Amino acid sequence: MRTERRLKELGIELASATSPMANYVNAVRTGNLLYLAGKGPGLPGQPLPTGKVGRDLTIEQAYQHARETGLNLIAVMKAELGDLDRVKRIVKVLGMVNAMPEFGHQPEVVNGCSDLFVEVFGDRGRHARSAVGMGSLPRGIPVEIEVIVEVEAPAARQSAPAKVAAKRKVAGKKAARKKKT
Repeated sequence: MRTERRLKELGIELASATSPMANYVNAVRTGNLLYLAGKGPGLPGQPLPTGKVGRDLTIEQAYQHARETGLNLIAVMKAELGDLDRVKRIVKVLGMVNAMPEFGHQPEVVNGCSDLFVEVFGDRGRHARSAVGMGSLPRGIPVEIEVIVEVEAPAARQSAPAKVAAKRKVAGKKAARKKKT
């Protein structure tokens, strides 16, 4: 559980994944990809942050909202996968910033989420990304982010005889290599 340990080192405690606000699900898995629905900032039981970046919020404030959104997305990953170590790689991030038309610092805002993913997942958190400005977002939130995650398949359970056979096969390969040298 190295990712869980990393969260503790960073002093991060994940909230429970929030429920969707409309007729959709938090995530859909197809093959080894997990598509996360767009999430915004906010914690259960607290007022939803709102505002337009460049008018109501500074870049720094919006960065923090994007970071909080990243935490909400990690909570969804945890709820869907059970174990964050199954995250093989964050593949793609789409960050949408509720901003004034003349605002052009969307990348700096979405870095709040991107920086978090690298802090938590290391190189597995490095991703392709788009950061775009929007005229508005649901409920007036300052940022919404969606993510595509590559996941590891859960470890298959082997029976005791299968485990013994696998160990013998590995031992046999090692012995064969030793004979060659």
